[in-house]
Amino acid sequence: MHPQLIQLEQTFDKSILSRIHDPLLERHEIELWIKRDDLLHPIISGNKWRKLKYILDQALSSGVHTIISMGGAYSNHLHALAYAGRELGLKTTGLVRGEQPDALNPTLADVQNWGMELKFVSRSDYRALRHHKGWQDLPGIEPQQYWLPEGGAQALALKGVAELVQEIDIPYDVLCVPCGTGTTLAGIVEAVPENVAVIGFAALKNANFLTGDVESLLSRPYTNWQINLDYHFGGFAQVDAELMNFIAAFELKAPISLEPVYSGKMLYGLYNLIAKGYFKPGQRIIAVHTGGLQGKRGFCQ
Repeated sequence: MHPQLIQLEQTFDKSILSRIHDPLLERHEIELWIKRDDLLHPIISGNKWRKLKYILDQALSSGVHTIISMGGAYSNHLHALAYAGRELGLKTTGLVRGEQPDALNPTLADVQNWGMELKFVSRSDYRALRHHKGWQDLPGIEPQQYWLPEGGAQALALKGVAELVQEIDIPYDVLCVPCGTGTTLAGIVEAVPENVAVIGFAALKNANFLTGDVESLLSRPYTNWQINLDYHFGGFAQVDAELMNFIAAFELKAPISLEPVYSGKMLYGLYNLIAKGYFKPGQRIIAVHTGGLQGKRGFCQ
């Protein structure tokens, strides 16, 4: 791995496993643990780092000077990429969905302060950008520029996600993860033992397409995974009082902060399934906290 990347990773903390104690879990004889990827780093946390790690390594090793990527106005991906770029001496450009606001929100202010060049694109142009999958596929890209699709959805990202799985040192039956692009889910499916069931919880509405996106990233067909589409709360970054109340109650029981876009929705869905008796008594479930707590700033508590 590139020396600069090794140096950066040496500043990270460990992603531990935290067991959750709750009367609901005890009643249903379910053991729930949280894989605390939110603890890796204050800014480049969770699956954002996992996905970026080997992509950044390729960029540095290839002599790239600029990484261009895309995301929404509160994008955890752009937030992590901008900070990592600054730390590694790489220029970054963020193509942001929607019109340029009169004032930048905290996420966009952060990335701009870390040196990311922001370009705002229409929603139709943003959708068109999703068709460019390879690192040099963006029209007009220059030789020393690197195109990184939305959310870091690239095959190299799976290698970093696999390390998350390799760190789990207890046996388990089910592994759960929130889904935006499905890249983290694909990396987990590739890495877990095949007797482990993997459940992705879609964070957006009408996410049936995610199954095909995940399949396109996998090296071969797998049968031990599924995507649950029932807990999006109306769409990406959409919330309601029930979800926010669940998060507040969870944070009172466990010293773990949640955000309502990804991990909060996953845990709500997981608790709901447990309450319905979806899982067999005696099963051990691990849920991945994918970080991204900076996005919580976009919601009023």
